[in-house]
Amino acid sequence: MAARFRTQHLHRFDAAGKAFLYLRSAAIFALDDVSRTILELLDTEPRAREEILAVLGTRWSVAELDEGLDELRRVQAIVPVNEAPQLIPKVIPLEPFPLTTMVMNVTNQCNLACTYCYEYGEDKLVDTANGTQPKFMSEETAKQSVDFMFREAGQNKVVHMTLFGGETLLNMPVLRVAIPYARQRATEVGKRVEFNLTTNGTLLQPDVIDFLIENDIAVTISIDGPQDMQDKFRVFHSGAGSYDVAMPKIRELLRRHTAKPIGARVTLTSQTLDAQRIFRHLTEEVGFREVGFAPVTTSPDRQYAIEDGGFDKMLGQFQALAKEFLAHALESRHHGFANVKDTLEEIHKGASKAYPCGAGLGLMGVATDGQVALCHRFAGSPDHALGTVDDGIDRARQAEFLDRHHIEHKTDCRTCWARPLCAGGCYHEAQTRYGTTDHPNLHYCDWIREWTDICLRIYGELAERNPVYLSRFEGRMTDEASQTS
Repeated sequence: MAARFRTQHLHRFDAAGKAFLYLRSAAIFALDDVSRTILELLDTEPRAREEILAVLGTRWSVAELDEGLDELRRVQAIVPVNEAPQLIPKVIPLEPFPLTTMVMNVTNQCNLACTYCYEYGEDKLVDTANGTQPKFMSEETAKQSVDFMFREAGQNKVVHMTLFGGETLLNMPVLRVAIPYARQRATEVGKRVEFNLTTNGTLLQPDVIDFLIENDIAVTISIDGPQDMQDKFRVFHSGAGSYDVAMPKIRELLRRHTAKPIGARVTLTSQTLDAQRIFRHLTEEVGFREVGFAPVTTSPDRQYAIEDGGFDKMLGQFQALAKEFLAHALESRHHGFANVKDTLEEIHKGASKAYPCGAGLGLMGVATDGQVALCHRFAGSPDHALGTVDDGIDRARQAEFLDRHHIEHKTDCRTCWARPLCAGGCYHEAQTRYGTTDHPNLHYCDWIREWTDICLRIYGELAERNPVYLSRFEGRMTDEASQTS
């Protein structure tokens, strides 16, 4: 009996007047008319070669149709109906994965009391008030963390050290020790260290800005936009808004610190979803070169949680900014919408993830006491610890984590066409929503698929109309440190 063919795990999209396929391998495949029509025919029901020839034989020759079928089979866009679904190969690193980015939580304290903060809000995973975690990292622990970073960096010639909190600048004494020490150690071991620091901007005094400039530190500012949006959730412990305190200092940092890009990182909530207005304010009025957005991580019963229609509204805002990004990119002009840029880079490099991010692999967080965690968001959580800066990484525990969190175990994800870029989503989001890190983030699946489709269409337009623009992503690695929040 002749084999009948069906489509599998693919996504079709149009760009620049052409049809494309995005495959489970993360490859993008341009469709000619023959291949496109065969796929459209197989969408209705599985068919054998002879049936396909009978329906389409008046439009194309047997040779043309066979060539189209062979090509679609070769890229695994179609498979025989009786062929068992191919599982995603479960490849676990056999050797210790080199550390690329260490996020050092120099304090778990903050001078703000942001309503939605995962460390201080009602959804926090880590109890930093029970005395088990020091409020501030010591100089000794900071140096041990630096030594740990270089020990675990393996053959990497460049390591990224991100300074984080709480509010990072509350522990300036340790920063003034740890950064020169890291630079000294880098020289001794023949590596280069790049620094990134995240701050809310309220403590950017002139001497602090001097320090950031002198030490060539890239800075990410956590800020939510115009005053009414910023002051809705990003408040001091007294309840007073932080905009008027932070903004003059942020403007001074932008004016003076020009050697490194200063990025803005925005948390979107159900009450602050006007991404276009936020973007305009932060780029055109304040002067940020790039702005990245992320939906708030919280349990669904919080007033500020984004649900259902909120994701639709957010997608519409993102789509409008993405359209602007494309118009600029087609003319090789800069546009500061970081969410599109980061996704385009992953698409261009053929990212096909078994894990959603580098947490527990190339990225780890260090708590104030030197405990090593999956990432900065889990710093101080014993349930998500992987070792200590003194003793190193617990390889057995790391291997168990990687085995359990491989996408092969996420049934809902295995057949999703957006799997290569998503891989189930953020571990911290899953912990907050579902109570476990290994649960896929099903609440935003539709959003992720639609956003990925938008970015694929932009990629296709650029590939056809201005491919030189995409060359900027070649040989460039996205700094994981800039994505911390």
